[in-house]
Amino acid sequence: MPPGKDDLLNKLLATFRVEAEEHLGVMSSSLIVLERSKPGAPQADIIERVFREVHSLKGAARAVNLTQVEAVCQAIEGVFAKLKSRQITVSAALFDLLHRSLDLLARLIVKEHGPSGAESSDSLRLIRQLDSLASATDANARSAPERQPPRSNSTVAHSGEDQQAASASLAPGAALSSETVRVSAAKVASVMRQAEELLLPAAALKQRVRDVEHAIRPFGELRKLRSKIQPFCRSLERSVSAGVKPDGPDFTGDDLRQLLDVLDSEQILVKALEGELARLARSIAGDERTLSGMSEALLRDVKDLQLLPFTTLLQGFPRFVRDLARDQGKEAELVIQGAEIEIDRRILEEVKDPLIHLLRNCIDHGIARPDVRLGHERPRAGTIQLILSQRESGKVEVLVSDDGAGVDLARVRASALRQGSISSAEAEAMSDRDVLELVFRSGISTSPFVTDVSGRGLGLAIVREKIEQLGGMIAIESRPGEGTSFRIVLPMTLATMRGVLVRVGDRQFAVPALGIERVLRVPADGIRTVENRETILLDDKAVSLVWLADVLDLPRGPVAGRSAVRVQVVVLSLGLNRIAYRVDEVLSEQEILVKGLGPQLAGVRNVGGATVLGTGQVVPVLNVPDLLKSAVLHGVTRMPTASVESDATTAKQSILVVEDSITARTLLKNILEAAGYQVTTAVDGVDAFMILRTGRFDLVVSDVDMPRMNGFDLTAKIRADKRLLETPVVLVTALESREDRERGVDSGANAYIVKSSFDQSNLVEAIRRLI
Repeated sequence: MPPGKDDLLNKLLATFRVEAEEHLGVMSSSLIVLERSKPGAPQADIIERVFREVHSLKGAARAVNLTQVEAVCQAIEGVFAKLKSRQITVSAALFDLLHRSLDLLARLIVKEHGPSGAESSDSLRLIRQLDSLASATDANARSAPERQPPRSNSTVAHSGEDQQAASASLAPGAALSSETVRVSAAKVASVMRQAEELLLPAAALKQRVRDVEHAIRPFGELRKLRSKIQPFCRSLERSVSAGVKPDGPDFTGDDLRQLLDVLDSEQILVKALEGELARLARSIAGDERTLSGMSEALLRDVKDLQLLPFTTLLQGFPRFVRDLARDQGKEAELVIQGAEIEIDRRILEEVKDPLIHLLRNCIDHGIARPDVRLGHERPRAGTIQLILSQRESGKVEVLVSDDGAGVDLARVRASALRQGSISSAEAEAMSDRDVLELVFRSGISTSPFVTDVSGRGLGLAIVREKIEQLGGMIAIESRPGEGTSFRIVLPMTLATMRGVLVRVGDRQFAVPALGIERVLRVPADGIRTVENRETILLDDKAVSLVWLADVLDLPRGPVAGRSAVRVQVVVLSLGLNRIAYRVDEVLSEQEILVKGLGPQLAGVRNVGGATVLGTGQVVPVLNVPDLLKSAVLHGVTRMPTASVESDATTAKQSILVVEDSITARTLLKNILEAAGYQVTTAVDGVDAFMILRTGRFDLVVSDVDMPRMNGFDLTAKIRADKRLLETPVVLVTALESREDRERGVDSGANAYIVKSSFDQSNLVEAIRRLI
């Protein structure tokens, strides 16, 4: 074949593959809808849809000389012709055969050099089975009404409630084919990059407007100065004309007249120059508005070219859930909502694998077998929900949830211990929330054995890594006996995003608006210390407050900044986790173009990229998930305190330990004596207060729940005594509710440490801060 014909055939094959994928997607979705159609529901429209799609695919395959694809389509077409005429009825075996046929077609279509021997054998075998089925006639089917196909081991739901609406929406592009064109994704991406680059000159031009406006300001000051000089010169001129000679240099009338002439000329010149600059500023401002408007409109339209509905990604998911559930002997219903929401094509392509991982996790770990579910008085078929919703600031939320048994926290903790991710002490101190987060660590799995589906502990670690690479965030929620939910927040587009500029010391950083819950000012006296951490009250809940400078390992701002009446805070959130970051100044919010750091700096912690401001300054773009992790790893918030005294001084300091449990009392005494303190013990609040009245102590460490007088009452009595008023009090207790912590703070305690998360280093650090 001549070279020109080879090129033409390659182009035709590329076009055919795109078209074939659309046909196969519609066929697969239609089969799922047909398989789960309710008794008495109309099936003719769905059968007709598949029949037409198969016929179109057969014709397209013939045009590019793919004979095996054409032959398989011919065989499927024969089956659907009998279904249309009701000569055969649907069954589970029929659906299995048809799904296998679609799988074979998908493999044959992507082959560059023709089918392999095994695929040819599969084709012949499937064609014989399909032909045999089509040649068989169901005598009862001619007069029988449409019947519900027997349910297979799984029931798969589609996103539509109405079967006709579902079938009508299976091929969304069919009605619009005359209004659409196919463009190479590489070409669209190239135009997108160029449109995004327009943001930089637009931002630079906006900065030039500010520069010119700044240059005009001195002229106003000059006018004020001239208005003062001219009257003085005229008064001086009148004095000289009258024969009154002023003190200082000799002046003549001619000298003063020349000075006034110069001032008048200069006034005209400055006024003209000021007018020219003002006109220039207006002109540049107009150009800036035009360029900004055009670049934003162009960028918005090009972004729209990149947007695709989630429907294009989710078409194969019902089939995937069906097959995987059947393989494991389970029943599962997939409910999809919000599939019409659009998102950047590049994100859509990258998020497919994470969503498949999550669906596999729901089936393998969440949904139990029918007999187990029935034993717990639950429906035999589990429900998996995939709900998409639009959020503010250009975000899309994807919720993947199941109604299974929830995450077994004991197994997660045991797996982490077995793998060495945490120590025994850390495992004991971990809250349920902390244990739940362990599922995202590599190697952590609750599966008792390794299969081809699960057990290696890699799936969720890969999911989090991929989501964060896309600039998104993922969080997990689990309720025992009710199920597990994964909540993913993604940006609608890549590269450009809204960012909040903040200042830390003399440096600027951009924080993606995607992860910001709110920006606010809080009173400095509203910052409390709970469990050795700075906190603020937000929506009636205590939220940890950290210095962004500390998390980024930068020096804090000047001391004066810490004594401000109100401090500026940026609250970041991921799922149920919220952390407030104290910054020196919140500067502005604007559209930013994020540039990658390159492979050399790809692993820089807390930084996800960089952007260029209109001034030309390069500003790091912070990585929100990294910031949240770093804040947790940072541990106890550093407090602005005096330097720690020397060991010799510390050894002289005296502490009173108040604890009714002899075991806990002995433990605390040993910890503090090992740290170099002199320790006295008391068995309850009454005993402690008597000892305090007769001795001198630098600090009190007290339990709360004690006989005769509890720790709250003891703290209140200490604060009411003038001699003991300044004595620091640290409460160490098992009471961890928010009300108990607030009561401890209200009673006058300086620190509140919960025993369930007790760490002796935290206690020693808290004491060193206080004395």
